[in-house]
Amino acid sequence: MLDEKRWIQFSFPQQIGHIGSEISRARHWEEKKEEGNQEAALIRVLELIDLTITVQKTNGRLKEILRLRECICDKMIKSFQYDVPLKDLQSYCEVFYLSHHS
Repeated sequence: MLDEKRWIQFSFPQQIGHIGSEISRARHWEEKKEEGNQEAALIRVLELIDLTITVQKTNGRLKEILRLRECICDKMIKSFQYDVPLKDLQSYCEVFYLSHHS
């Protein structure tokens, strides 16, 4: 697991980009119907989100990252309250990252 000192070196868009990469892994395992591996990837997503929350407490986008966390948790516990496909969450992260690195 990345530690806070290393994670804080990344910009917020870079952090979101890394989160998106991990969501991509979860999607891969979802498509392969490998629930154990998908869950491990989603746990990693939550770890990265939690690190982001810790180091970005004063960022005006905290509400967004918390909503992303809710969507991932919803996916993990299969409550379908949000029922946002991983593909859409990955796209959100990619668009956010690309729009801040163009």
